Amino acid sequence: MSEMKEWVGWFRKASPYINTHRNKVIVLAISGETLQHQNFDNIVHDIALLNSLGVRLVIVFGARPQIDAALEKNNIVASFHQSLRVTTPEMMPYVLEAYGRLRSEIEAKLSMGVVNSPMHGAQINVVSGNFVMAKPHGVSAGIDLGLTGMVRRIDVATIAGHLNSSAIALVPAVGYSMSGDVFNLSYEALAAEVAVKLSAEKLVYFAYDSGIKNSKGELLKQMTVAEAANYTDEKSHSAGQKNLDQEQINQLTAAAKACEDGVSRVHMVSYAHDGALLEELFTRDGHGTMVSIDHYDQIRPAKLEDTNGILELIRPLEEQGFLVRRSRELLETELDYFLVDVRDNAIIGCAGLYPFPDDQAGELSCFAVDPNYRRHGRGDRLLDAIEARAKTQNLSKLFVLTTKTEHWFKERGFSLVSAQSLPGNKSYNADRNAKVLMKILNEQN
Repeated sequence: MSEMKEWVGWFRKASPYINTHRNKVIVLAISGETLQHQNFDNIVHDIALLNSLGVRLVIVFGARPQIDAALEKNNIVASFHQSLRVTTPEMMPYVLEAYGRLRSEIEAKLSMGVVNSPMHGAQINVVSGNFVMAKPHGVSAGIDLGLTGMVRRIDVATIAGHLNSSAIALVPAVGYSMSGDVFNLSYEALAAEVAVKLSAEKLVYFAYDSGIKNSKGELLKQMTVAEAANYTDEKSHSAGQKNLDQEQINQLTAAAKACEDGVSRVHMVSYAHDGALLEELFTRDGHGTMVSIDHYDQIRPAKLEDTNGILELIRPLEEQGFLVRRSRELLETELDYFLVDVRDNAIIGCAGLYPFPDDQAGELSCFAVDPNYRRHGRGDRLLDAIEARAKTQNLSKLFVLTTKTEHWFKERGFSLVSAQSLPGNKSYNADRNAKVLMKILNEQN
């Protein structure tokens, strides 16, 4: 029964994401390593589920390990330059053979409909074709990359037409030219280009690891374009401390480029983790790393429509005696004092700054963070935002009244003071016996 309740709860929480993704274009960038991993069958099941939920899917796939195996079998030595394969005419038949075989295998898996399997009744239409026109990459730093190419044009109208009919578009990382040549492309760069041209809602890359990790091995849930560039720049201090493999560098570089060109969010998830794609798309915290122009979380001034979210956040703390109770009516009249921390349209933190300009002081009030996020630095970010707002209002000190969190504030530069230190028109409830802590802002950097 508990498992059933957990499943029902998850499904209800996923409903807003289901509504958000319906009829939106999502590009899935699938590496050759993903295609040969044992978990790929589960990924196919998740792709079928997304298709049934009305998501318009484009699958761009690579074939590096398959091409490597074919070349090695035929005693052909492969070379790379600036992370791109130098594709000679001798290699091209094996490149095309690898992509042709993988295309058929993907189509076969998406065509399954065995009874009592996740694919039963899916009846997915998969389309592919000469959607990508390409041109030679040319000579780079004195190295001729041969038949390695780059995108020249994408047939957006044809792909969109297939997506509108609920088909899945399958795009191998090869491109064609007006002269009849075929070029070997980077699947990472191609996926980014396809996502941009189709105005995709999301672009998802699959790699072995669950996203990008810092030097301590901790998963970075979010990265801005600037942070991604810092990670992939070999000359930067950050890049020197990170152990990124070449595929992660390629994906992160392409992700940043896609965001710069208009894709709102790019995700990096693990192909080895069962359900990673669904976790990333249908849960608030996701599974891997998300890259966006700005931070996914946003601290901003509160709006009237935030009232319910703030009340849901502070009511439990009011009942426990952490906060003084506020009515809805009072909160609505005081919203101009509030900042909220928003994650995917959900209020996960709030704080009010009540100014006392005659005393150049501000009261930090109604400070609350969702329990699920209290160990993730949200409180510190919110406090920093309040302090920044206080400084813009020419307030030189910040005070807070608390009954439970004295040490948290002390650790952040607040000092215990007497109630007599409060501004003259600030009332003090002796029955509540709250501690008064103050921080001098003009001493901060």
